[in-house]
Amino acid sequence: MRTLLVVLFDGVQSLDVTGPVEVFAGAETRCPGTYRITTASLDGAPVRTSSGLTLVPDHALAEAPAAHTLLVPGGQGTRGPDPRLVDWLRAHGRRPERLVSVCTGAILLARAGLLDGRRATTHWAYCETLARQHPEIDVDPDPIYVRDGSVATSAGVTSGIDLALALVEDDLGREAALSIARHLVVFLRRPGNQAQFSAQLAAQTAQREPLREVQQWITEHPGDDLTVESLAARARLSPRHFARAFQNETGTTPGRYVDRVRLEHARRLLEDTADGVEEISRASGYGTPESMRRAFVKALGTAPAEYRRRFRPAAAT
Repeated sequence: MRTLLVVLFDGVQSLDVTGPVEVFAGAETRCPGTYRITTASLDGAPVRTSSGLTLVPDHALAEAPAAHTLLVPGGQGTRGPDPRLVDWLRAHGRRPERLVSVCTGAILLARAGLLDGRRATTHWAYCETLARQHPEIDVDPDPIYVRDGSVATSAGVTSGIDLALALVEDDLGREAALSIARHLVVFLRRPGNQAQFSAQLAAQTAQREPLREVQQWITEHPGDDLTVESLAARARLSPRHFARAFQNETGTTPGRYVDRVRLEHARRLLEDTADGVEEISRASGYGTPESMRRAFVKALGTAPAEYRRRFRPAAAT
């Protein structure tokens, strides 16, 4: 029996709590006796979430049972937390076998000194602040979750579900995690090194209509000729003018934008279809399986075939 203790506080993000809890509760339903889920606030009093919901904890933190996994969610309440909560985390955060944060829960762990010397992540909007305020932490703004020894941190809200599924897989095996993902209609357990947001979200939308149309064209035609010269012709600009304008208005170069779109397209085909690697490499604009393999290894740290094996949809099993 592994005790999961979830810390509650006023201004907590409700989905940071309920998302992981549903995963662990699903595991307990399928494998009775594996998890005991409990919640606690500083004084045992109900807390009001950032969305206005009220959560009633099981315990006061001082009376909470010893935890195998301590989960610290995020939310608006992490911006000016009660000093007593930070003190409690500082005193108790190293005792559990696993320490987990969701979203800006990493900020609470950082204030308690629990992330010093570790690699960690948080919601992309707060990564820069976390790195600036805590230079002793190696903050990685890209992944949806990061695991460094017994400490695991995740990005915004729903990534807590991804991390919880990964932890359940550690405890109970792949089939149990896939069964829970299927029940929650989470068709794909995303790998931790998947980017927090897509190329279209990462880049700004261009102000000028011809450049916006080019962005859309790239997304819809990743296998076409997407050289600067070709894209500039579509925008009716010179290549030099196009490249400069594209970067100024989107915040990234045409080449980097194309690379991210192609990688996402290839990933989706590997996840959602039975197409062969060679066919997918052509459809995604890589030309050859070797070119696609190099792109995957560079960006995701794994080859396409291994990516498909490990992260295929639950329905495929």
